Amino acid sequence: MPEPPAGSSDEALVSELPGFENGVAAVNGIQLHYVIGGRGPLLVLLPGWPQNWWEYHKVMPALAQSYRVVSVDLRGMGTSDKPEAGYDKKTMAKDIADLIRHLGAKEAHVVGHDIGAQVAFAVAQNHPEVTRRLVMIDVVHPDDGFAKLALLPEVGQFGDKVGDASHQYLWWFAFHQVKGVPERLMAGGGIRVEQDWFFHYLTVDDRSIDARSRDVYARAYWTADAIRAGNAWYQAFPQDIVDARSHGVLRMPVLGIGGPGHDYLKLRLTAQAADLEMVKVENSGHFIPEEQPAVLIRSLKKFLQ
Repeated sequence: MPEPPAGSSDEALVSELPGFENGVAAVNGIQLHYVIGGRGPLLVLLPGWPQNWWEYHKVMPALAQSYRVVSVDLRGMGTSDKPEAGYDKKTMAKDIADLIRHLGAKEAHVVGHDIGAQVAFAVAQNHPEVTRRLVMIDVVHPDDGFAKLALLPEVGQFGDKVGDASHQYLWWFAFHQVKGVPERLMAGGGIRVEQDWFFHYLTVDDRSIDARSRDVYARAYWTADAIRAGNAWYQAFPQDIVDARSHGVLRMPVLGIGGPGHDYLKLRLTAQAADLEMVKVENSGHFIPEEQPAVLIRSLKKFLQ
């Protein structure tokens, strides 16, 4: 198997973020890796697929001026454990709630993007006592609407770049349901082909995710085991949908930040949150923390103050 990209270990990356350090916590029967720095109220950042904690590197230093910032490799991500089970968002939410307590905090602001947004929402639903404020970036928690997604795109609606959420063709939701095949196809470098496709299709400007960061993400999903674990987040969607049917209305303040997913995020959160604010991010695709970090920083500081 070819070697993964060099020079992108957690230790090397953290050395580029003054004031931050690596940490590992034993929570909910697994080991979670995280990167932490800053002082103030605890602010938990949860990344999504196909990335890891480094997704937030453009915003972490600025946020650390006012918050104790922790960016987490979720269960199955990066250098966190990759168990065989536990990828439903309710279980992953317990990982994060336990991490908040492990870090000595009674509560935290919880921010999530993509799969991380789904986990963040599950934290707020299942552990409201540790969730001070919730921020969802561009993705909602799986619900019955996910089960109705079209297998095929409409004529003329699957282009080179994503437009708005109504024109997304989410083919990978189905592809990642398959067990065994993606790992065999993509382990040892093939994952970079899929990642580069996503970083083109789901961005306005491909250059917002630079070559160094792409190496970081390729390294994080280089092995068959890492691909298997990442796919498991999607394979848990049917259970997540069932769990969502018992969710109540959130009472803590909630912020939705969306690019292509803004309208659907607003639609779902309007029914799910009693105290909701929304931000539409212009000139951005799905990867807002890297495409428009300044907008994200401003939005978070305004909402969390």
